[in-house]
Amino acid sequence: MKLSLSMVRRHRSSAIAGCLLSIGISFPVQDGAIAQVSPDGTLSTTVTQSGNNFTITNGNQVGGNLFHSFSQFSVPTGGSAFFNNALDVQTIFARVTGGNLSNIDGFIRANGSANLFLMNPAGIIWGPNAQLNIGGSFVSTTANSIRFADGFEFSAVNPAAPLLTVSVPLGLQMGSNPAPITVQGTGHALASVSTLAPLVHNPSPSELGVLPGKTLALIGGNLYRAGATLNAPEGHIELGSLSGAGW
Repeated sequence: MKLSLSMVRRHRSSAIAGCLLSIGISFPVQDGAIAQVSPDGTLSTTVTQSGNNFTITNGNQVGGNLFHSFSQFSVPTGGSAFFNNALDVQTIFARVTGGNLSNIDGFIRANGSANLFLMNPAGIIWGPNAQLNIGGSFVSTTANSIRFADGFEFSAVNPAAPLLTVSVPLGLQMGSNPAPITVQGTGHALASVSTLAPLVHNPSPSELGVLPGKTLALIGGNLYRAGATLNAPEGHIELGSLSGAGW
């Protein structure tokens, strides 16, 4: 099934979240259980690791598009995944091809004003400590592939090294049974000092958000939230579900 990026529901929001996390001395990721972010070898993606912090470099750049390909992509609590892209990159497209869901409970960040697409058809879980620090819009999807204006598809289920493109993305190829996206958080709290006083709104300490005027999109099968707070100040929150259950 194909889902156009213009078909999702749009909502306004008015808060912002984000955090910078510095990256220390790094060393190449080796194969094994500790490599929670690891390339699949189909593109020139390189990952270096310092503890639970992962720095992502190289990839394949065509014009303003930068393509990365991972066998697995999970960020543990307190960890980070840093897309160390060149400042002329407009959009980063990252696919996960290994068949394991992405469990993200740390920081994801990128340089400059780049947009970021994260695609894993096996499923994505955003934990209560997950945060974004990117300058552009963000799309999290369990689609099988991203279709571009010239007919090219960047596929996570057929990850042979593709001929890449400079054109813009038009839609997502979702497949017949897309995996869910789950967003966890601590929610908002309301408090009152007396029966006559107005309710006081306490912001959630766990928020998944983008910068003002940008788009935060979650597009998959079922969309589940457990105390989730999504923020796109003066921008859009776009939710696309191909199942009647969830959210």
